[in-house]
Amino acid sequence: MNIQSKRLLLIQQKNEMRMKDFLFPQPTDSKSFSLLLLCLRLFFGLMFLLHGLEKVYNYTELCFVFPDPLNIGSEISLLFVIFAEILCSLGFIVGALFRLSMIPMLIAMITAFFYVHSASIVQGELAFIYLMVFIMMYISGPGQYSIDAKIYEYLHAKDDEVYEY
Repeated sequence: MNIQSKRLLLIQQKNEMRMKDFLFPQPTDSKSFSLLLLCLRLFFGLMFLLHGLEKVYNYTELCFVFPDPLNIGSEISLLFVIFAEILCSLGFIVGALFRLSMIPMLIAMITAFFYVHSASIVQGELAFIYLMVFIMMYISGPGQYSIDAKIYEYLHAKDDEVYEY
């Protein structure tokens, strides 16, 4: 194997590690901070989940009157929000594919606050609170008490075995 091939292999391995680190961020060392993140995930995730369940229960009524700020149809907008509020909030709660599951949640809250509530704190207070919490949680990551943290440990344990000569 020549030098050029070795360099390309190292670059490819670094890119793979960057992707793994993005999807499964390294857990923080502080147990108290991770416990705080867990509590935030549980509280806000369950609250968000309840909003989604309410939309499922009232689906037939909401289907025709749900706001459609992106002009994709009321029903499709409602289905997207239900997806974000139920399925993605479950990933948020347990910390599984945490940042990936937060993207639809962030899109839903950005749309709700800026388009549906016209960026008004008075009308869109709850959407604004969710948006701020989700942005901070996206930046901080899920913490040690998450599925992503366990996946991170597993992936890096395997990487350590591969690089040992």
